[in-house]
This record gives sequence, C-alpha cells and structure tokens, in this order.
Amino acid sequence: MKRMTRCRAGDEKADRWRSLGIVWRNVILMALLHIGAAYSILVIPRAKPLTWVWSYVCFIVTALGVTAGAHRLWSHRSYRAKLPLRVFLAAANSMAFQNDIYEWARDHRVHHKFSETDADPHNATRGFFFAHIGWLFVRKHRDVIEKGKKLDVTDLLADPVVQFQRRYYKTSVLIMCFLVPTVVPWYFWGETLWNSYFLASILRYTVSLNVTWLVNSAAHMYGNRPYDQNISPRENRWVTFGAIGEGFHNFHHTFPFDYSTSEFGLRFNPTTCFIDLMCWMGLASNRKKASVEIIQSRKLRTGDGSHRPKRGR
Repeated sequence: MKRMTRCRAGDEKADRWRSLGIVWRNVILMALLHIGAAYSILVIPRAKPLTWVWSYVCFIVTALGVTAGAHRLWSHRSYRAKLPLRVFLAAANSMAFQNDIYEWARDHRVHHKFSETDADPHNATRGFFFAHIGWLFVRKHRDVIEKGKKLDVTDLLADPVVQFQRRYYKTSVLIMCFLVPTVVPWYFWGETLWNSYFLASILRYTVSLNVTWLVNSAAHMYGNRPYDQNISPRENRWVTFGAIGEGFHNFHHTFPFDYSTSEFGLRFNPTTCFIDLMCWMGLASNRKKASVEIIQSRKLRTGDGSHRPKRGR
C-alpha cells in the first residue's frame, strides 16, 4: 500500500513538471555554461594580455550582431544596410548564438506588439527570473506561437543573408562563436587553447548572453519612464552601459522605429556610433529618427516628468 502511494505521488510530481513544459536540455546546458564561466574567472590571471583584449573585441562584435544587426536592422528596419554590412552583422550574430536572425527578429516583433502579455516571449510580469533566463527553460506559451504566425515577416523571408544564415546556422555558430575566438589567440600569439577557449568563448559568450537578457529583465523593471509611464520598459543606465546602448528602453518602446533607440544620439550609445560610422563609409543609409518635437510632445503628454524638455537632440 505504501509503495503504491509513493508511486502515485511520484507520478503526480512528474505530471506537474511536465505541465510546466520545462526544457531540461536548456536548463542543463545553461547550468554547465555558467559553471564554465565561473571557472573562466580563475583563468584570467593565467592568460596573456592580448587574450584579454581579444576576448573584449569578440564581446563587442557579438554585441553588435545583436544590437546593430538582429535588433535595430532586422527587427525594426530602423536603417538600411548594404550587402557587405549585412554579411558582417549576420556573422556577428552567429557569434552571439542567440537564435538565428529570423527567429530572433520574429520573436522580438511579437515582444513589442504584445509586450507584457502571454504572447510576449519574455513577459516581465512573470518576474525577473522568467524575463531574464527562465523563459528559455520552458516551452513557449501558445500565444507566442500563435501571434508570431500572424506577423508579417516577408522582409525577413526575402533577405538572402537572413535565409543563408538560418540554413547554415549550426555550422556558423560552431565557427563564429567557438572556433574563431578560440583559435586566433592560439595561432597568432601562442595562447593555450584552454585559456583562449574559456575566456574568448565561454566567458565572453556567457557575459554577452546575460547583458542581452538584462534588457528583457532589469530594463523592464528598474528605472524611470520619461516618455511613457503607462508601459513597463524603463531607462536603465547600467543596462545601457553593458548592452552598448540598449538600455534606453522606455524611449525604444515608445519610438521603436528610431535607429538610435535614444534621444541622446551618440552619448552612451556605441551601437549608434557604429551605425553612423557605417553610414559615413557608405555601407548604411536611411536612418530613421523621431523628431525633437514629437519626443518633447510625448514627454509632456505621457512621461513621468523625470526628464526635462531639451532644446536639441
């Protein structure tokens, strides 16, 4: 009798876990990744200074693949990029290893259109942990899938760079996220493969993931709302610093078409600097901006009063 009771209790517990839709593969892989990143900190003193620099360079390239690429270019079409720049950003996006461009952009459009609802992939109303990383540990809510199918993604389907990256995504991730960051220090300045792998690949990848996730979590919970106090996204200076310009989140959700994601232009915004540089080089064009008049009007109408009106942008 006791044995039957224990079995029944075990079955009920298993049913509860299944009902949550936990993706155990992701849980285990992320746990191992963060353990590896913690160990990587011990490797830093043993590595050569050039390897530290290279790891940071890889971090910046990784970040641009998300911020200037998957986010501002492909999700929001806030500027246009010529083929060489699109190829670079697609390769950088593979270094980021945060889903291929098509899936990233599609889910981000769903996030904007249905923010803080069950259709939002990383709905912040479900708590900091869910918005940060927990959404990767469970299967997508059916609303995310259903709403995502109804969005217009013909521009993504028509982009040969996006489709090429999607077709060869696993191979490109292996090369860009792990092989290139590891081999370059070993080949060019004699770093050990062990050190270069844990610093330029594992630690760099883990930090870049968490910086991106902070936009979904911290920037939806902590900070002021000078443009629209009726929505959850906030202005968060710490996220802005770590995510190379993506922490002006209240502005971004109020004016998602603005290529700078901020009214302050180049200030604290390395991604905007990069896009402006690409325009100067002739590789990008048609940067979309919210006018000063529209920004100030919106501040006065829906903002929380935390930013005083400014005369210029």
